[in-house]
Amino acid sequence: MSEPDTKRSGIPLGSVFGVPVSLAWSWFLITGFIVVVFGPTVARAMPGLGYGAYAVAFTYAVLLAISVLIHELAHALTAKAFGWPGARITLNLWGGHTQFSSFNATPGRSLAVAMAGPAANFVLAGLGYWLLLWVQPTGVPYLLWDIVIWANLLVAIFNVLPGLPLDGGRLVESAVWRYTGNQDRGTIAAGWAGRVLVILVVGFFVIGPLVQDKPLDLQVLIIAVLVGGFMWVGASQGITHAKLRLRLPLVKVRELMEPATAIRQDSTLAEVAARLADRGGRVILIDSTGMPVAVIDEATLHTIDEAVLAQSPALSAARALGSGAVVDADADGRALIGYLATLQGSEYAVIDSGHRVVGLLSQARIVSAITGKPH
Repeated sequence: MSEPDTKRSGIPLGSVFGVPVSLAWSWFLITGFIVVVFGPTVARAMPGLGYGAYAVAFTYAVLLAISVLIHELAHALTAKAFGWPGARITLNLWGGHTQFSSFNATPGRSLAVAMAGPAANFVLAGLGYWLLLWVQPTGVPYLLWDIVIWANLLVAIFNVLPGLPLDGGRLVESAVWRYTGNQDRGTIAAGWAGRVLVILVVGFFVIGPLVQDKPLDLQVLIIAVLVGGFMWVGASQGITHAKLRLRLPLVKVRELMEPATAIRQDSTLAEVAARLADRGGRVILIDSTGMPVAVIDEATLHTIDEAVLAQSPALSAARALGSGAVVDADADGRALIGYLATLQGSEYAVIDSGHRVVGLLSQARIVSAITGKPH
């Protein structure tokens, strides 16, 4: 995976145990929300603080970010233990997330990496509670200590709920993955479980009070809507991406390509027209080494007067192919998609095992095969 643009994604904070960490600009939004909402609560609990109550709220936001960092580090370090490369942590509006480069996983390892985060929060909550009993702080230290303990406990419990995009969603994914042998089917199941969780969460915090004729707490309503929206979007994205991956086996070059033949780029348009009349299909121009360089644009060719075709170079009615835009006729699936991502352009010459041009593959046909929508 390429390195993200840290200037655009946020503020680089260095690395912890070799794992790069950055602070997304959206983190300041959630921090502002915490200060505005939690500050008045602190002020009511400790009237003598005055505006210092908002400083306490900000400190809580920072401590919460540290808890999230430890949660994400648990994911990253567990993944590193399994040899997964390229871990990178970003602290953001929704807490944080850990990205990895491409890797091969198993249901068990995927679950272990996912559960490491909530486990770290449970440990922090337990250790914090034990120290709280031993140290017995008072005032602001006690308030912050206590709220961080509860925050870690709630974050851990919330994250083990069985549905994407929560860590507990990997429990559903891994179970279905192990049963079916297909990770993407597991992801779809976990995504639907996440959608059910959203309905239950919104129902409990929003619909429940309305049915019982109880007043809604505005803060609870805002948080429920934000968290529910985040979960629904994350679950839906997981389902969509998994469905696309399930269709990747349908991406077969020989089935998607248009038949084509090759002709030298120094040929005339008259020779191109003769080739089209003789064999049909598409015509791809090759250089002296046999490398495909362009594809004849038949719409342009048909606008040229037949009387000048013999004097017109083939390249005058052709679209250039991207550098190295050549694919194997027998390629398919994920390997093909990964390879095409490294090429320029949206058209690719297809060659057989004898390095002869046999077809033209367009990006539009690939997208249609993956999405199931006509191009």
